Amino acid sequence: MFDLTGRVAVVTGGTGALGAAFVRGLAGAGADVAILARRPEPLAALAAELQGAGRRALGIAADVLDKARLSAAAEQIVAYLGRVDILVNAAGGNQPEATVMPSERTFFDLPAEALSHVLNLNWLSSVLAAQVFGRYMAAQGSGSIINISSMAAFTPLTRVIAYASAKAALNNFTQWLAVYMAREHSPHIRVNAIAPGFFLGDQNRFLLIEPESGALTERGQQIIAHTPMGRFGAPEDLIGALIWLASDAARFVTGVVVPIDGGFSAYSGV
Repeated sequence: MFDLTGRVAVVTGGTGALGAAFVRGLAGAGADVAILARRPEPLAALAAELQGAGRRALGIAADVLDKARLSAAAEQIVAYLGRVDILVNAAGGNQPEATVMPSERTFFDLPAEALSHVLNLNWLSSVLAAQVFGRYMAAQGSGSIINISSMAAFTPLTRVIAYASAKAALNNFTQWLAVYMAREHSPHIRVNAIAPGFFLGDQNRFLLIEPESGALTERGQQIIAHTPMGRFGAPEDLIGALIWLASDAARFVTGVVVPIDGGFSAYSGV
């Protein structure tokens, strides 16, 4: 039921900390994988790793905000791998310039360019990829689109205004697209999302870890204190849910956002 043998998955942001784990997890479940990211060197290395493990894999350098480039990548993927069954929208992230830092910038000082960039990277990129690759799913009458949201979408976190707003929009889009694809094209096309809690990455490390000592910042300490499992998540913690949503095991699941947060959202702090 969880076997993905014979299916083709596309992962945007596929060389990031979470994206690379998704790529390896999908390949481990039997899928052939097309990896999209901006930097060619990590792409080539990850594709070679999968090929060495016996999987068909393709690495394509592409900007997820360039629809023409995404369309060209899709043509290349279908020509080489034959079809598109799974899309994982893992491209995303935050940036310091769009983050409220009391000692550096207040809400009133956030530049519009930085806010737009984070909104586009987390929401618009998923919309564009769903347009491009969803068209192939609509034509074949089946597929699974998995967006990567965040627990910040449910309860906005202090500091990351643009990131939280974009992920909230992504949750809404996930539900909208689930209905659209099922009613307008095929009930065998499913759209869901995974909402990770606190996972360390390049975009949030500066908020959670002191760069010189490696100790937790005050914010990092607050997060761990409010996470019943007492740790940050590891990318591998997301793979089970990813495979479930990608596979026939979730064949009657669409329009949901699955929290994976170590209990953070369940804990009132008391």
